[in-house]
Amino acid sequence: MTDVKPKKGKLLIAEPALTGDVSFNRSVVLLAEHNDEGSVGFILNKPLEYFINDLINEISIPFQVYNGGPVEQDNLYFIHRVPDLIANSIEISDGIYWGGDFEKIIDLINQKTICENDIRFFLGYSGWSSLQLDQELSSKSWIVVKNDYESDIINKSADAFWKEKMLELGGNYLLWSNSPENPSLN
Repeated sequence: MTDVKPKKGKLLIAEPALTGDVSFNRSVVLLAEHNDEGSVGFILNKPLEYFINDLINEISIPFQVYNGGPVEQDNLYFIHRVPDLIANSIEISDGIYWGGDFEKIIDLINQKTICENDIRFFLGYSGWSSLQLDQELSSKSWIVVKNDYESDIINKSADAFWKEKMLELGGNYLLWSNSPENPSLN
C-alpha cells in the first residue's frame, strides 16, 4: 500500500486485521525511535480514564493521559512541542520532542505556562525489539505513513483518528473506516 519506511517521527497505522489485538486494535502510533536495536512509539488515540492530576498530586490541572502501549504501563511518558521550556528533551522530528525535566513540567503546568495543546502524557509505551517491527510490517500488521501534522499531532483528537487515516488511505480501507470496532458484536 505504501513504500514509507519506519523512521522516528513517522506514524504506524494498525491494519484492520489487528482486530484481536487488545493493545493495538485501531491504533495510530507515533514512532519516537527506530534503529537497529528496536523501536519505541506512543499510541496517540487511546485516551485513558485518568488525568495527570489523578496520578501526580503536585499537578493541579487535569490533562488527559493516554495509553502509550503495553510496555511499562506503570511509568509515565510524555511528548511535547516546547523544548525551549523543558530541558533535556529529545527531538523526535518536526517540532515534536520526547521527555525532559519532569519537575520543570510540574511547575510549568501549575503556572499555566504550558497547556494541554503543548504536551501529551502516556502510561506505557509501544516497543519492538530489533527486526520485530520489520516482521510485523512484512506480515501486514501496520502501515507506515508520514506525520503530516508535524507538531500539531499533539492536538489531534483521538476519537476518529484511525478512521480518518483509513479514509485517507482509500481503496479497500474505505470499507473498514465505518466498520464496528468489534465486528463480532455486529
